Amino acid sequence: MAERCKQILKFIATLSVTAVLLFWVFRQIDYADFSKALKTAQWSFLWIVWGLTILSFWILSVKMVLIMKKQDCPASTGFLFGASAITALYSMFLPGILDAPVKWYILRQHTGKGSNVFSSMVYNQSIMIVYISVSALVALIVTNPAGNWHLPVVCSAILAFLIVVCVLLFTPTVSPKLTIRLSHILKPLPASFRERGFKILEQLSLFQTMPWSFHLKIILMNFMGVTVVGTAIYVFAAKAARIDVPIGVFVWQCSVIFLLGRLPVFIADLGVREATLIGTLALYGVDSSSALLMSMIIFSNRILMALIGAAYQLRWSLRRPGKNEPNLR
Repeated sequence: MAERCKQILKFIATLSVTAVLLFWVFRQIDYADFSKALKTAQWSFLWIVWGLTILSFWILSVKMVLIMKKQDCPASTGFLFGASAITALYSMFLPGILDAPVKWYILRQHTGKGSNVFSSMVYNQSIMIVYISVSALVALIVTNPAGNWHLPVVCSAILAFLIVVCVLLFTPTVSPKLTIRLSHILKPLPASFRERGFKILEQLSLFQTMPWSFHLKIILMNFMGVTVVGTAIYVFAAKAARIDVPIGVFVWQCSVIFLLGRLPVFIADLGVREATLIGTLALYGVDSSSALLMSMIIFSNRILMALIGAAYQLRWSLRRPGKNEPNLR
């Protein structure tokens, strides 16, 4: 009972954060201007945005197939796409990164290898977060929205630190020492947790022994699915809202919203996406109404993938579980 009350309080806190941000957002809006923005929007670009969203999910599913193969967890791209779509459905209710267990459960049901799937997801999320952070820093250095030398210098220092840490983590002389230190931390834990921890560390260390060509391939997939297609989504959403700013701005906006959205305090990026777009686009003379319209168009991607996820959920729940369909009932 106490645990349930704690979960309810956490959910209320999450809704409160979202509500406060949305309240601030709607305080910035002139509804006459917003109505005009709706009437003058180029809605034909919405189809392009939706198509690019599906393409992005497909590319990232291909990437996950490559990662899971290294953990001896074979799965088709179509299956990974369906699992990602179902996760998008649950992300409409679960805050931030807390939607990850949904995907883990589906993949575990399919492969029967829970720890291998977990290790694959940890590697994927780690590489994704580092890559997106690097992309955001580079874009901020190039565009320099602050207009002074402080931001590029700070971003350059953080960028150099991230690159050095990543290189060290995958250096043969350093990575084994890190694994040993982490294993020491696990020793005080109960035997069952300790054994699982050792197993996961061993599985994760497999990625540290991979050739650099493998990591570069994963980075390339992130570049295609996140930077190229993800930025294109923002560009066409901006076109739909008749917003014209440098493309580099969309790169760091997309990255910052993704990183903030991973925090377990936002549901479907609501609030944080709108506040970020309104606040940052104002630096380029874009009014709040147009920025909110752009945010709504981007949010429609979530609704689209949630609907696709609902279709997959229904299909896999009604059919008898087969080779490529887990039992989700």
